[in-house]
Amino acid sequence: MELFKPLDVTPGSEKPDSENIEKVRCLIIGSGPAGYTAAIYAARANLKPVLYTGLQMGGQLTTTTEVENFPGYPDGITGTQLMEDLRKQAERFGTDIRMGIAVDADFSGVRHRIIFDDNKIVEADAVIIATGATAKYLGLEAEKKYAGMGVSACATCDGFFYRKKDVAVVGGGDTAAEEATYLAGICNKVYLIVRRNVLRASKAMQERVMNTPNIEVLWEHQVLDLFGDNGVEGAVLVKKKGTPKEEQVKIKIDGLFLAIGHTPNSEIFRKYIETDETGYIKTIPGTTRTNIEGVFAAGDVQDPHYRQAVTAAGTGCMAAIDAERYLSEMRK
Repeated sequence: MELFKPLDVTPGSEKPDSENIEKVRCLIIGSGPAGYTAAIYAARANLKPVLYTGLQMGGQLTTTTEVENFPGYPDGITGTQLMEDLRKQAERFGTDIRMGIAVDADFSGVRHRIIFDDNKIVEADAVIIATGATAKYLGLEAEKKYAGMGVSACATCDGFFYRKKDVAVVGGGDTAAEEATYLAGICNKVYLIVRRNVLRASKAMQERVMNTPNIEVLWEHQVLDLFGDNGVEGAVLVKKKGTPKEEQVKIKIDGLFLAIGHTPNSEIFRKYIETDETGYIKTIPGTTRTNIEGVFAAGDVQDPHYRQAVTAAGTGCMAAIDAERYLSEMRK
């Protein structure tokens, strides 16, 4: 999900028009559960928020078919419809929702500047960054073909749909080990596909994997392709790739879960905003405040642990309340 892109500073590239500056009280960047929830709360607090959607309106949830773990929808709801409902609610209270991608940021002054892809500069008293994180994929065409039809990057989100079925998890770190053990409690069998001959996961997580009887670790395997008529029915793997013992094998599975990491969409903010080594924005514990006064972060861009729609929405609420309190203090 691309919610921003680096500013083109190559020779001859068009520069932003310094006269094309719009001043707003509250600017929200991102249109996932965090961004829309922040907009609902900010609008109800009369902050007159302006929200830029990014390239993918609605964020990652629009690539999800059924959502059954978001409160208030006892029969489930599609990810697209859930995000449409949140957008309508934000608009109902007066949020100004615009298409656009943030390409650069300047947080060096009291007012914060964001440059968008049409060279529009928005100057805001408070900024809520809700740009999310992008799941890493293997780069296979089959991942696109079977998106929402057996390929997932979130076991907690989608594991329920594979009850008593056979699935595979790709990865060798803590996330992969956690997702494999989570799925093992739901599914009939879980293959853990590990590219190396060791796990990178912590000792405790390795022991959990090894002590779970319905997890089978496929050492030194990589996914080459997926197959199936109406969804994933199996995977083609290569074992010991690049060695004299290289061979292809097939496994029958109903779902493939990618657990090889996420990339937080924080690149353009990092020259001002503190992040961890991966790029997740650091916030003051118990708040959404960053190291820059008046800049707040919500949702997956600051959450390396949970990455759920409901937790993102919760931090979106927090960010709007934090922004309202900050702006109130500014007026005194």
